[in-house]
Amino acid sequence: MSIRVDRHDLAAKLDDFGQGYLLTVSADGGVKAVTVEPTIVDGLLRVAGPGRGSLTNAGERPAATVLFPPREHGGYTLLVDGAARVESDDVIVDPASAVLHRPAAHADGPGPAGESACENDCTHL
Repeated sequence: MSIRVDRHDLAAKLDDFGQGYLLTVSADGGVKAVTVEPTIVDGLLRVAGPGRGSLTNAGERPAATVLFPPREHGGYTLLVDGAARVESDDVIVDPASAVLHRPAAHADGPGPAGESACENDCTHL
């Protein structure tokens, strides 16, 4: 089950999550994952100092995902896909799409804003 998150609501949604993972692709097609705590600046995700490998990957292959796992079992994962660019020692991700996702098997878990799981799985935010 996936619920689309409007890019204008992304900053508020980040408050529901802790650290996340920046996912970039290496030259050989492998996925590099690093733990990050991005901030929203002018609608863009700023990932401060993710490391040399992530900077290289983002500079050469701009497709990137920032994944925020749920804080509790059965909760939603926030997935933000976008185009990455390098700015100094940071990676800037321009979100193209963002969704709250969880498997249908977890539909009995908690939903955002204290609503029932069905209401959240069936309603766009």
